[in-house]
Amino acid sequence: MPANSLTDIQQILFIRPGGIGDAVLLIPAIQVLRLRYPHAKIEVLAEKRNAVIFELCPQVDKIFCYDRWRDWKRLFCSSYDLIIDTEQWHYLSAVIARLLRAPVRLGFATNARSKLFTHPVSYSHDDYEVFSFYHLLHPLGTVCSRELNSPFLTVPEAVKSATELLDSVSEGYVVLFPGASIQERRWGERKFVALAEKIAALGFPLVIVGGDDDLTVGEAVEKNVVSAKNMAGKTSLLETASILRGATLLISGDSGVLHMAVGLGIRTVSLFGPGIAKKWAPSGHRHTVINHHLPCSPCTRFGTTPPCPIGAKCLQDMTVDEVFTAAETLLHSHA
Repeated sequence: MPANSLTDIQQILFIRPGGIGDAVLLIPAIQVLRLRYPHAKIEVLAEKRNAVIFELCPQVDKIFCYDRWRDWKRLFCSSYDLIIDTEQWHYLSAVIARLLRAPVRLGFATNARSKLFTHPVSYSHDDYEVFSFYHLLHPLGTVCSRELNSPFLTVPEAVKSATELLDSVSEGYVVLFPGASIQERRWGERKFVALAEKIAALGFPLVIVGGDDDLTVGEAVEKNVVSAKNMAGKTSLLETASILRGATLLISGDSGVLHMAVGLGIRTVSLFGPGIAKKWAPSGHRHTVINHHLPCSPCTRFGTTPPCPIGAKCLQDMTVDEVFTAAETLLHSHA
């Protein structure tokens, strides 16, 4: 890499297609690069489904979307010194990085896409995804810590506060997120209702968050637990972040909401089965990961989970008492 390629970087583009979790866990790398190039303009090319996450990162100057066609003209009229494609497997983002013709292009060398980068970077399923994104910065001479500083997300001031959104819910509430992108990662309505009843008996109010697909579970919890408030399908993603910021604890499966809670510095109990815990599960004494480590799990690779012939036994064998005990321990922890 020519010396002036490093010193003359004024315009940077991160490419981040995909889901919410990848977008959240990319943000620490963006913040590291902001420290390295404090005067550079940092832009992100995302998708409508995950673009709003970058509004939680004040270091990002502009957000473009794949699926917003007016953005393409702006992209191709821009001139970039550095493009970092953070997609782990698919080709489209690598092709876009090549077409935009930046002199320095970094990306994961997981397949033939590596030929489209000036500096292809290795990728491992054994690294926490934050550290995989840090690894993309190594060709720039950037050395990143193997520690994750949290919180690293910032809820914009314009977003309603948890107090405004939740009205009568008292402080110290526990958030439940029953959702998942696929059925194999859903723990189930009856288990979440039973768990909510046990947590409520400890004196903690509960808030259920999620999308329209989580309405039924949220309504069931609210019906059975007096101190529960169902917000599933009622808030934007940024408003969900605001609710999480005020929580004592989040209980969730392997999800983007889980990563948002980690980024906001909130304690979590997470349920892992199909997903790769080494890559996606938070670590540290403020986080408890429940994982039965069945011989067939994890079965997800590069975002694809095959249909399970045994009914997602890795997740469904987790008991309400098991999850409650983990939650109770963290709720009584002062760390």
